Amino acid sequence: MSMTNPASRRLVTVLNGPNLNMLGLRQPHIYGHATLDDVEQLCAETAESLGLAIDFRQSNSEGELVTWIQECRGKASGIVINPAAYTTTSVALLDAILASELPVIEVHITNIHRREEFRQHSYISKVAVGVICGLGIRGYALALQAMAEMLEETS
Repeated sequence: MSMTNPASRRLVTVLNGPNLNMLGLRQPHIYGHATLDDVEQLCAETAESLGLAIDFRQSNSEGELVTWIQECRGKASGIVINPAAYTTTSVALLDAILASELPVIEVHITNIHRREEFRQHSYISKVAVGVICGLGIRGYALALQAMAEMLEETS
């Protein structure tokens, strides 16, 4: 366990897109029974063990997600994002990520490549350093671990 001072920890922003506030309720046979609070707790525990600080957020609004990504520039060291339905539609998120100039890891709870064809395209993947999908909420912990390793390599 890291003994890093919280004030000196590298900040990773964890963003969640539309309908992820319904985790545990919405189609649990597809998305599982874990709630967004469970995801946040997993991310907080994982970040603590890695010596990272996190800013965990969820929005159903594309514009709000864009604003949060823009705010990361100069503040966060990296972004972990589950863009949810905006994965397949949002050039705005893509452009915000490009403008942030930060490393981004894309996460999906389900394996988007085993789902409907329209879910298999991702604008975010085009600029993400990595994509984790199909491993349930564990994908968030793996993304934070990978981000911590990348940040360590570049420091």
